[in-house]
Amino acid sequence: MKNLTKLTMLAGLAAAGIFAVPAAAQDMTTDSDRNPFSGVYIGAAGGYDVQGNDVGSSILFDRNNDGNFSDSVNTITGANAFSPGFCNGSARTAVPAYGCRNDDDGWSYYGRAGFDVQRGAFVVGIVGEFGKSEITDSVAAFSTTPASYTMARKLKWEGSARLRAGLAARNTLFYATGGAGYAKIDNLFFTTNTANAFAATGSDKRWGYVGGGGIEQKLTKNISIGMEYTYHQYKDDDARVLVTAGTALAGSPVLLANNPFVLAPNTAGTTFRRSDENFRWHSLRGTVSFRF
Repeated sequence: MKNLTKLTMLAGLAAAGIFAVPAAAQDMTTDSDRNPFSGVYIGAAGGYDVQGNDVGSSILFDRNNDGNFSDSVNTITGANAFSPGFCNGSARTAVPAYGCRNDDDGWSYYGRAGFDVQRGAFVVGIVGEFGKSEITDSVAAFSTTPASYTMARKLKWEGSARLRAGLAARNTLFYATGGAGYAKIDNLFFTTNTANAFAATGSDKRWGYVGGGGIEQKLTKNISIGMEYTYHQYKDDDARVLVTAGTALAGSPVLLANNPFVLAPNTAGTTFRRSDENFRWHSLRGTVSFRF
């Protein structure tokens, strides 16, 4: 009976030991193992950006500089000086038949830093980015002279601060992201018209928004890679080009009296602006992050 009692006690101790080992191992599991996407990280992103042609974009005219851009620029005979029309892109030459180059797409390069909190499968956090993209958005007009006029906008740099939220399946995170963007946009102007004088303004820093989503995959405890799509949009409606007579026309009364941009009684000139007020593009980038 005593031996039976001892065997029973030994069996109980053995069973307790078997169940205690996994429990002890579980207690040794770190928070980073249970929540691999929690913590601070730094990283980089790079990829390709696409600035699609804005179908229907054109250049609008304020013939008497009263702030109303619904005027026509007409010749001295009353014909529309811009009857050859417009195109989405930059003019190849002064001749409309040669058309326009498409908007420039290009590579993008960004640095980033962020912080995430994971609770179970849910991950929320913030991410900040700063970088640039090689994209340009243009629109062109053709006059009967013939001459071409191209207004372009180019991204110099961009920063954003965004929220990030998603679901993690083990070491894979699927997320959505969105927030505010701040960008330096250069507005440019090119023309084949050498008779008039042109003064372009409007390059400035702009607020906008950035939104999209992506996937992130942990490779090691500290390193992850991913793929991310984002859409970017900025209000850019202040670019203006003032066309005046210039010295070339001022020295020729006959040419001056027949120039559509300075026809009497509105001899002070004509102002251009773009019809599309937003600078927008799509970005697809690979990411790499180091999580502390």
